[in-house]
Amino acid sequence: MEVAKAILDDIYGFFKTEGGELSIPGMIVKVLLILIVTRIVIKIAYMAIDKFFEKQERFKYKIESRKAKTLGYILKSICKYILYFIAIISILQVFNIPIASILAAAGIGGVAIGFGAQSLVKDIITGFFILFEDQYGVGDHIKTGEFEGIVEDMGLRVTKIRGFNGELNIIPNGSISTVTNKCKGSMRAWVDISIAYEEDIDNAIAVIDKISKDIRNNNDNIVEGPTVLGVSNLGGSDVVLSVIAKTKPMEQWGVERQMRKSIKQAFDKEGIEIPYQKHVIIKDNE
Repeated sequence: MEVAKAILDDIYGFFKTEGGELSIPGMIVKVLLILIVTRIVIKIAYMAIDKFFEKQERFKYKIESRKAKTLGYILKSICKYILYFIAIISILQVFNIPIASILAAAGIGGVAIGFGAQSLVKDIITGFFILFEDQYGVGDHIKTGEFEGIVEDMGLRVTKIRGFNGELNIIPNGSISTVTNKCKGSMRAWVDISIAYEEDIDNAIAVIDKISKDIRNNNDNIVEGPTVLGVSNLGGSDVVLSVIAKTKPMEQWGVERQMRKSIKQAFDKEGIEIPYQKHVIIKDNE
């Protein structure tokens, strides 16, 4: 017992001064513990937010899935900032730095800092109105300025857009002035099909109309159509027939691919020619 007590006294003396205050190693250990606890609490908060929005699906007045995901990202961002602020205050107290004097100095220098932080304040205010007005949310396909892609993350200060080439564009909310949201309502699927001038146009339209009905019956992503609009252009070597359909958001490209494939297969079966470039070589002796 005496040996154990002596060891504990040595450990206590290593982390405490004779006056009972924390020594430098003790301060370092306490700072590390504060940072570790902060990270753990942030993870727990994230899990609680995710769990809440998963359970809200069963609520009577449930939130739309897209909006719930966006609110989740915003709440996580707010929690992270608040917990890190508390951790910083706690670390300052470990080093016996007077918090009151720092806050007073911050108040005096607040005006000067405010001028330098105008863009930050603008980003946060714009982010709030983007969320409040439901301009877009996580998972939406949007275009703003030169950037276009899927909203992957949305915070109080920045919006992250994943381009279709894989690039992640991080855009300050304050610089977002005009947004085109391509996920509001039904999307348009448009397909142009070329046939040779020698083909019977009415027969080709009838074949496309028949295959369009089959596509509509077998694809739940189609809201309306496909509908054959008729002849949309007379090209140099082809007659262009246009087909249009309305689809669920983000499904228009898949529907267009299916329409092209099905129409091509139907044309091959019916012997309808789709014109393509040909090179005819005529020899002099012929």
